[in-house]
Amino acid sequence: MIGGIDSGEHYDVVVAGGGAGGVAAAVGAARAGARTLLVERGPCLGGAGTLRNVVTYCGIYTRAEPHEQVIRGVAEEVLAGLRAEGAVSKPRRYTAVTVVFDPETAKRVLDDVCARAGVEVRLHSTVLDARREDGRVVSAVLADHAGLHEVTAGAFVDASGEADLAVRAGAAVRYGNGGRVQNGSLGVRFGGVPADAEVTRDTLRAAVRAARADGVGPLISDHGLIARMPISGDVIAFVVDEGYDARDARDTSRAEAHARRQARAYLEALRTLPGCGDAYLVGTGPELGTRESRHVEARYRLSGEEVLGAARFPDAVALCGWPVEYHPGPGLPAEWHFIKDDGYYEIPFGAVCSADTANLFAAGRCMDADRVAGGSVRVMGAAFATGHAAGVAAALTADTGTAEAAGVRRELVRQDAHLPGAG
Repeated sequence: MIGGIDSGEHYDVVVAGGGAGGVAAAVGAARAGARTLLVERGPCLGGAGTLRNVVTYCGIYTRAEPHEQVIRGVAEEVLAGLRAEGAVSKPRRYTAVTVVFDPETAKRVLDDVCARAGVEVRLHSTVLDARREDGRVVSAVLADHAGLHEVTAGAFVDASGEADLAVRAGAAVRYGNGGRVQNGSLGVRFGGVPADAEVTRDTLRAAVRAARADGVGPLISDHGLIARMPISGDVIAFVVDEGYDARDARDTSRAEAHARRQARAYLEALRTLPGCGDAYLVGTGPELGTRESRHVEARYRLSGEEVLGAARFPDAVALCGWPVEYHPGPGLPAEWHFIKDDGYYEIPFGAVCSADTANLFAAGRCMDADRVAGGSVRVMGAAFATGHAAGVAAALTADTGTAEAAGVRRELVRQDAHLPGAG
């Protein structure tokens, strides 16, 4: 141990963050031949899907009828594992099209997907620092209960959501767009709701408004996605809104405490619906579902015009079918804008490549997108797609020192990603 830091192992690729983007990145890198380490601060993989009760995979299917599945590869492998256990719904159109899944099953499925690919997973580990030399990341310092461990790698993927690795490595980042970020929501799961009880956005909205009039609170929002979960039949609701800075532990702590108070008030409102008098809280979060924080400054910034215009790119490495769903602030309705012909758009290679750090790639909501585009590309379906691309690019970079879009596209197709025109 030198200076209190244990000199650890060398990997080809290190991925920070074990959510949808991080899992896809690690699996993509490993299947491209890279020795890969996936680092996750929590006790399981899945990110928002398992740690925040955000049990919807959005963006995998288009809104048009019939719904086209545009994200495959690692995402499809995860869906197949969930389907095998009856743990995911069929695609269903709410405002846009999503699938709802059981988070406990998802934890095991994600473990299995990583194990089959040969990914080394290190849970309960936080990226504390990183070292940079000559415009490249050369190592990351991980913290766990045993102490500090430095791991080296040829390339890195930041799928942390807050772009923590990029910040520690001195890469260029920005907070939100123009300093503005979308608000977050606390996923709330209600049990004791009979299968025939009519719990929808409209019925819950009416109940919330009536509860407010009776002095029940705090109830900031009266709108949001309401869905039934597979297996349990519980109701999942994304109605508890909060504004906070996800980088700031004090501000996030305040918001989470207030969100839990809101959840109890929504339970009171729900119990007024016919048949729901015995409803109870199964779980909240436990963490807030953050929609936006830092973005890695990339070689290319995806724009809202490109998303809404169903843009195509010659260097596309990912697809997404989720419309723009921007949450401007607590209690304000989401701003929805739909993709041309309810289709999909492509994401260019440059949007996942750090602009100033040659061996750093971004996945999920910390990739580069403007205010409008960020309202779409932040979802977990898109994170699977951008993560897969970032992981393959990292593996090629670790092998040869660089990665080109054409090579990344070929490898993605070999790994069953859906990229029209590539091959």
